[in-house]
Amino acid sequence: MKKITLGIIATLGAAALLSMTVSSCNSTSAPAAKSGSDSTAVAGSIVFFNLDRVLDEYDMANDLRSVAETKINSINQEVNRRGSKLEKDIKTFQDKINKGLMTQSVAEIQGKKLQDQQNSFQQYAAQKQQEIAEEQQVMMNQIADAIKTFIDQYNAEKGYAMILTTQGEIMPAPVVAGDPALDITDDILEGLNAAYVKSKTENKE
Repeated sequence: MKKITLGIIATLGAAALLSMTVSSCNSTSAPAAKSGSDSTAVAGSIVFFNLDRVLDEYDMANDLRSVAETKINSINQEVNRRGSKLEKDIKTFQDKINKGLMTQSVAEIQGKKLQDQQNSFQQYAAQKQQEIAEEQQVMMNQIADAIKTFIDQYNAEKGYAMILTTQGEIMPAPVVAGDPALDITDDILEGLNAAYVKSKTENKE
C-alpha cells in the first residue's frame, strides 16, 4: 500500500508543477517609465531601446500571451481533473482495504490496476508539461522574430551604427545609463504596433 500512497504524492506533484508553469506564463514584468524626450539620434549613432517595455506594450506580444494562456489553462484543468479522479479512486481503494471490504486477491488486482493508472497519468502529465514548454517557446520565438524583422527594416531607414537592447530597472543592462535622446523605445513601439495593426487588417481582406 505504500506504493499507492507515494503515487498520490507524485500525482499532486505533477499537477503542481504544471500550475507553477502557468503562473510563470501569466506573470509579466512591470513596465519601466517612458523616456522623457523623443529620440533625436542621427544616422551613425549607437541607440538603445527598453526590451521590457516593448514586450509589455507590444500588442502582438500581448495577443500571443493571451492565446497561450488560454491553451495552457485548458491543459492544466484537464491534468488537474484527471489527477483528482485518480486521487479519489486511490482513496476509495484504501478505505475499502482498511475496512476489510475486499479479499486480498481482489485488492492485489485492483492495486495493480491503480498503479498502472498512476504510471499512465504521470506520463500524461509529463507530456502536457512538455507541450506547455513548447507553447511558450513558440510564442517567444514569434515575438522575437517579429521584433527582429521590424528592427532590421527600421534601421535600414535610420542608419544607426548599432541598436542595443536594455533590460531591468534597478541596474539595467547592458545600458546602465544613457542620453535619453538615444532611447528609441517609443519609436520602436509605435512602429511595431502600427505594423501589427496593418498586418491584421491585411489578413482580414
